[in-house]
Amino acid sequence: MSNNRREFIIGAGLAGFGLAVSGKLLTERFNNTNDGANAAQEDRPAVADDNSRLAVALPKSKLLQRFAVMADTGSSTKNQYAVGRALSQYHQQNPFQAVLMVGDNIYNNGEMSKIKEAFEIPYADLLKRGVKFYAALGNHDVRTDNGDRQVEYPLFNMQGQYYTHTHGDVKFFVLETNAIVNPASTERAKQLAWLDRELAASKARWNIVYGHHNIYSAGVYKVDAIMQRDITPILKKHKVKLWINGHDHNYQRSQPIDGTTYLVCGGGGATLYPVKAQSWTAFAQSIHSFGIIEVYQDQLLLTGIDSQGQIIDRGLINLA
Repeated sequence: MSNNRREFIIGAGLAGFGLAVSGKLLTERFNNTNDGANAAQEDRPAVADDNSRLAVALPKSKLLQRFAVMADTGSSTKNQYAVGRALSQYHQQNPFQAVLMVGDNIYNNGEMSKIKEAFEIPYADLLKRGVKFYAALGNHDVRTDNGDRQVEYPLFNMQGQYYTHTHGDVKFFVLETNAIVNPASTERAKQLAWLDRELAASKARWNIVYGHHNIYSAGVYKVDAIMQRDITPILKKHKVKLWINGHDHNYQRSQPIDGTTYLVCGGGGATLYPVKAQSWTAFAQSIHSFGIIEVYQDQLLLTGIDSQGQIIDRGLINLA
């Protein structure tokens, strides 16, 4: 890792849960041990909350896979543990294949000495059941040894600083976005070429890309001009339907932009950041939460769930 890059980083069931059954929308919460102490920190939605977005028609084809997604988790706070409990209780009723961890896995500096309280304890129940986690590196993670110790950690299932993993009809492309947002990085061009090449070679029905830094955000980080310039042409070229990131500590789902939906799942436990809806925002809320991605033959169903097990958002993505 170059000194320039280091200085830059340091300085800088079928759909089960809550879906329509015989035309009736279920809105019950999962029972969990969260006492609601976080509610005062969590803002009202940045888009009018008339619940109409929750009444999504159930896809008619068979559910193929289900994944959970969260970021900015490794805070070792009561908020992270509350999200962990809600995630575990969701899995009991609606099992998922894997959890996508979209960076800032260990605060504040990616120290592996904190791995128990930042990861192994809050997700112990899921780990015991054999759920696999697939991590990306966030800006906090690379502050120690450039994140190499996290790459080597078996329970993060990383095959490098950037890599792919495939589950049936879905192929995930995991980026190390610290290099991409740093104009001085010698690795950025290599990684962008890798992404273009790997997407071109993919035979998967669904290609989903995730990395820590945002491209579009209605939060404090807004639109990242470097990511927008360098990543969005590749997504558009290969007709990628879903991009996922963290970094902004909240939940956001965009309207499709040039065919791609942008999902922010940064409410995994760290201190929340405010959101303000933009013209392309479908839904945004500053709330501790996680996301669920359900994969069907020709559609993806996205669901946002808060730390009390309450559905906060739903949206459909069509393959065609």
